Amino acid sequence: MKPLAVHHVSINVRDVAEAEAFYVDRLGLTRRADRPDFGFPGAWLDAGGQQVHLIQASPPASLGQHFAIQVADLDAVIAELRAEGVEVTDAAAVGTGRQAFLNDPSGNGVELHEVGG
Repeated sequence: MKPLAVHHVSINVRDVAEAEAFYVDRLGLTRRADRPDFGFPGAWLDAGGQQVHLIQASPPASLGQHFAIQVADLDAVIAELRAEGVEVTDAAAVGTGRQAFLNDPSGNGVELHEVGG
């Protein structure tokens, strides 16, 4: 097998509308209109060339589970989110890049990742 790319990440959320508003209004993802009717609540979002699928279900207990969104200027993103009332950790060096973490309204971990040098 030779993977071409990550197509999407699926995240369990308590409330689809609340989570969708957070990911769109706070993190800048865009809504997709092509989600089929699966018979349960959900939403599909675009994140650059990949997708985030929100599924209404109980989120799992946190064991370091998260996904990462690549950003160009981590300090600016942290400042913007904090100004909007989002709790974000301080930036920390990891390898040649930097990262910070936050939780969505359902408690899912989201990493903000700035690729370095």
